[in-house]
Amino acid sequence: MLSSTTSRALRRATSHSLSKSRTPYVCLSCQQKRHVSSNEPRRTIFSGIQPTGIPHLGNYLGALKPWVKLQNDAQPRDKLIFSIVDLHAITVKQDRLQLMQWRREMFASFLAVGLDPKRSVLFAQSDVSAHSEMMWILSCFASMGYLSRMTQWKSKAALPPDTPTTCFDPSPFQRLKKDAPAPKLGLFSYPVLQAADILLYNTTHVPVGEDQAQHLEFTRDLAQTFNAAYKSDILTLPETILSPARRVMSLTEPTKKMSKSDPKIESRILITDTRETIHQKIKTALTDSIPGVHYDPELRPGVSNLIDILYHLNEAKYASPEHLSRELAGADTSLKALKEMVADALDKELEPVRERMGEAMNMKGEEMLKHLDNGLKVAGTISQRQIHKMKKEMGMWWGGEGERMKRGRDGG
Repeated sequence: MLSSTTSRALRRATSHSLSKSRTPYVCLSCQQKRHVSSNEPRRTIFSGIQPTGIPHLGNYLGALKPWVKLQNDAQPRDKLIFSIVDLHAITVKQDRLQLMQWRREMFASFLAVGLDPKRSVLFAQSDVSAHSEMMWILSCFASMGYLSRMTQWKSKAALPPDTPTTCFDPSPFQRLKKDAPAPKLGLFSYPVLQAADILLYNTTHVPVGEDQAQHLEFTRDLAQTFNAAYKSDILTLPETILSPARRVMSLTEPTKKMSKSDPKIESRILITDTRETIHQKIKTALTDSIPGVHYDPELRPGVSNLIDILYHLNEAKYASPEHLSRELAGADTSLKALKEMVADALDKELEPVRERMGEAMNMKGEEMLKHLDNGLKVAGTISQRQIHKMKKEMGMWWGGEGERMKRGRDGG
């Protein structure tokens, strides 16, 4: 089985940081130490990733690899749910055939990195219609003012983060370039869909990066608003597992995050890149002309990015990027030698992943659906149960025989 060949490297411990945000951040390693008794409440962990092509190194280190660790370290009673969130992907126009291919590639990536369909619930968001229904219900409780203050939709709409948008105020959008596409409702309201994704499964913990902290706070606020409206505790307020800040930067512009939207293919490492491709991309990665190697993201972003990558691939060996940097400097490591070390480490890490990726992509559609079938059934069952509970609380159901008789006696 593909899932049984998970690389040992994926089982290394990762460090977890805490935040001062009012969202309750959780140290994952502490959670695991605490969660040893079968009497502990079961955790439900949910996370999702958009299908936008072959994952790059930033996707792998920041999301996929930590998910595998969560899966492998979870207790038997824990439920892990990982989704291909393709409804989020259509906030911009997508080519039909391209999106189909991207969905396939993303599920193959799940299998390639070591996510196990028998242990984790794996499915595509659009295959579970309850996500859309839940979004509509929650949108009736979502504050327009709160949504307008969200920073990520402003960046995607090409608006400055400090743009003072108010409800139904079109002026910020009128300042966009004439050839820029008009922002769509889906882009503005996608945090509601994100909240629906989480609350639909009674999620207790969500692994996210710091840039998603605002969305988790919005999700908790929305859950509290719904629960208060119906004096219930139907919606679980999720806690956050804050992933370590694994910000992998572009190889060609190291002041920017690595991105699949960058027109320069040499700016990123894909999990399917061959050894030769990896070495070529790292060899041409932008650094500087300063002799020696030391960690300074401000003054030496390119060199620091390479040190970060090497550190993330060896977190069990080094306490921090600075620790690794001191060892490299002590060994009088040259930039050329550093690049060779990074390329070799990347190839060693990704070799088993790209081999399994090739196997998964060679699956026929029917075989891939078999792997998805169990996850789809589990996700469908849980989500429909949650929707039913909410609609019943809201009065959107016909009631049982006993309730109809009671209404009759009361004259209802």
